Amino acid sequence: MLKGTLDMMILRTLVGADAHGHTIAKVIEHTSEDVLEVEQGSLYPALHRLEDRGWVSSYWGSSENNRKAKFYRLTAAGRKQLVRETSRWRQMKRAIGLVVIV
Repeated sequence: MLKGTLDMMILRTLVGADAHGHTIAKVIEHTSEDVLEVEQGSLYPALHRLEDRGWVSSYWGSSENNRKAKFYRLTAAGRKQLVRETSRWRQMKRAIGLVVIV
C-alpha cells in the first residue's frame, strides 16, 4: 500500500457511518475486491494518528456480537482532510498514468 493511502481510505470508509477497526478493515478489503488487505499492525496506529490529528473521534460501544469495541467517527476536520487527500490522489493518479502509459 502506498504511504498515506491507508489514512485516506479510513477517512473515506467513515463517511457513511461510524465503525470499529475490524469493520473498517473489512469494508476496505471488500470494496477493493480483496486486493487490499489491512493489517491490524497498520490499522490501529493509523486510527490513533488520525485521532491525534483531530480527523476522527472515538467512543466505546457494542459491536455486532455485543462485545465492547472502540468506534471511530469522522469529524468535520476529517471531512476537509479527505477532500484535500482525494484531490492530491487524483493528481498523483493522473501523473503516474502519464508516465506509465507511454
